[in-house]
This record gives sequence, C-alpha cells and structure tokens, in this order.
Amino acid sequence: MLERILIVGPNWVGDMVMAQSLFILLAKNNPGCKIDVLAPAWTLPLLQHMAEVSQPIEIPLKRGELGFAARYKLGRKLREGQYQQVILLPNSLKSALIPFFANIPLRTGYIGEQRWGLLNDLRRLDKQKLPMTVQRFVALGLEKNTQVPPVCPEPRLNVKKLDLTSVADRFELDIRGKKILGLCPGAEYGEAKRWPVEHFAAVAQQRKKRGWEIWLFGSQRDQAVCAQINQTAGDCCIDFSGRTNMNDAINLLALTHCVLSNDSGLMHVAAALDKPLVAVYGSSDPGFTPPLNKHARILSLGLDCSPCFKRVCPFGHTRCLQDITPDQVLDLLPLG
Repeated sequence: MLERILIVGPNWVGDMVMAQSLFILLAKNNPGCKIDVLAPAWTLPLLQHMAEVSQPIEIPLKRGELGFAARYKLGRKLREGQYQQVILLPNSLKSALIPFFANIPLRTGYIGEQRWGLLNDLRRLDKQKLPMTVQRFVALGLEKNTQVPPVCPEPRLNVKKLDLTSVADRFELDIRGKKILGLCPGAEYGEAKRWPVEHFAAVAQQRKKRGWEIWLFGSQRDQAVCAQINQTAGDCCIDFSGRTNMNDAINLLALTHCVLSNDSGLMHVAAALDKPLVAVYGSSDPGFTPPLNKHARILSLGLDCSPCFKRVCPFGHTRCLQDITPDQVLDLLPLG
C-alpha cells in the first residue's frame, strides 16, 4: 500500500475532471494515502473541490513551454515529498522531466515521445481495449497486467453551502424558489463543437416563458457568443461569461437545476456536480469523452462524416450540430 503518490495532471479542464476517477480509485486502494497533483494554474480550483487530493501543486509554466530549468528546479524541490510513485496522465516528453528530476522511484505512464529512461513503468496503450479517456487514466492506477477496461468511478466535485451563499450574494442573485437553467455554449477547441447561437437562444426563450432563470457560462473567449445568445433571446439571460474565475463557475453551476452544454470543460464540471445535463456533440465523439454522470443525456446525430475531430467543419455546413433542433433538447431537459 502506497503512502504518497504524485499525479502529473492533464492540461484541459474536462480531462482534469475525468482524472478524478483515477484519484478516487487510488484513494480506495490505498487508504490514508496522500495524493498530490501537479497541474497548470487554471485547473487548480478544480482540485480544491476533490476530496481525494491532498495538495494541488502548480506547474509554473505556460502551456507548451519547455522551461527546462524551471522543471529541474521544481523536480528537485519535490524530492522533499518522498513520493513512492508518480503517475503521468499527459503523454509528452516534457511532462516526464519533473518526476525524473524528483527522483521518484516508480514513474508510471504510457509510451509516448521517446520517454524511455525517464519513466520506468511504461505502459503500452491499447486504444481498442481502452476507448475512453477516463479508462486510460484509471488503467494507469492498476497493476501493469490487470485486465481492462477498468471500472471507472464517477467524478464528484464537492461544494460548501457557505461558498454557494457567498457567490450568490457577491453576484447579487435572488434564487429563492427559482428554477435555473445553465447554458454553456463555449468550446475552446473550435466552432465545430459549438451548437448554433439561435438554437441556444430558442431554448433560453422557451424556458424563460416557463418562469426559469437562464444563466450563461463561459470564459472571456466565450463572451461574444454568450452576448449573441442573450441578444437573440431578448436579453432574458444573466451572462456570467468572462466575469467568473473557475471557482466561481463551479459554485454557480452548483446552484443550477439543470445544464445544457456543448462538449466542453464546463460540461464535465456540470456532470461532476451531478446535475441533470444535456450534452450536444458535433465534431467530437461521445464515446471517447462522455459526461460521467448517469443523469446526462447525449445528443449526437452520428452522421457519416462525424466524428471528424476538426476545429472547423471540412464541408462548411456543420450539419452535425445545425440539425440538432431546440425541440430535441427541450424534450430531454427536466420540466421542473
């Protein structure tokens, strides 16, 4: 049984949510073990909502930056942690440098980018046996020859009642007796993952007529699309895009009653908050990165050209999203 484990976490918000399934497995198999997670700054608030994580540790580097000297310095400092094992979720060469410099005895990860020597517990990824991202993460927490695919615990983010009251007061929200629909129309990967503005607006208008509050979520990059949805819907939404940090977004999503989202990081956050969720998929594959929530409902047309995994539709029509109608979504959302 291990006492201290370090995880090198993924760079994307959705992937970090899915990584919690691994943390839950490790905590169950190693009672009392301290699990620290090395991660980019923008994912640290997520880790603070995961009961299994003892300490989030920031990687002080920009996305894609090698920063050899900084990695060496951090690796040397991490020797103080006396970790018995490190599990690497990214497959890059640079992600293996810090654990190597930290001199952690057991360094586990998939073969990728010539990492022989840096890792000493190399696994060969069988994509047929492990078709889902979460399965690939969880499998790294098992013994090398364990039969796969593994059972994957559902991620669950914890929120505190005091924090929910605080965020509602800070944004001057009166939510007493109200039903709230959260809309997450962003998708950082590209427009081929974004359900049309007019469709989101139609859903917002229909729910508003039923007396619901409509909240729009997104980063600064999503402000334009959120503003378009709100304008098209007749300014019936409260737009939080660009106004919240990740911690605020988690707590505000926890106050909603259901969520409609593209395949995005916030979709996985909503799923991990155990919200009734409708997830719309276009260019991506719901079999690869589905919301890990038994209440989630997935809408995907399964066209011959999808999933193409492109940022922009190669045919210029994005029918995989355009042809999913607002009525189809409304039929899946709770009536309330």
